[in-house]
Amino acid sequence: MDAERARAFLLSLPHAVETQQWGDNLVFWVGDKAIGGKMFALLNLDGDGRHGVAAFAAGPERFHELLEREGLTPAPYMARIFRVAAERWGALGNAEWQEMLRVAHALTFAKLPARTRAVLAMPQREQARLVAERKRLRASAKSKEKTGVATRTPRAS
Repeated sequence: MDAERARAFLLSLPHAVETQQWGDNLVFWVGDKAIGGKMFALLNLDGDGRHGVAAFAAGPERFHELLEREGLTPAPYMARIFRVAAERWGALGNAEWQEMLRVAHALTFAKLPARTRAVLAMPQREQARLVAERKRLRASAKSKEKTGVATRTPRAS
């Protein structure tokens, strides 16, 4: 497995959305974060070796078991929510990577609030409209915060 293959696999999962955050990190969400989606995996593209090549949700049941394997460590800043980081791509075989990422996706999907799952169940066109609307509202709220006008962004329905 490598970053390119992992990215292609992650984007093939249902409702997976990719963002680039915190430098050269590709962050994968179950559902767009604008509608309450949650992060389930992260690929570190900067190659600094300090934070590993990838991090993913392992869940409380598998977290400690995975940490016993060479090349897997608690994910920086995310270990408290049972995230595991891989120091190198060779820490897991291709089939294991796919299974771990599929499980991370499923664990995260199961924790989504009912309102977010309801949005994800909408037809794609309606879902895209709602995501765009939420992003516009957030951008508007941020610009008003900068000018000193306090507002509250309504929640997704």
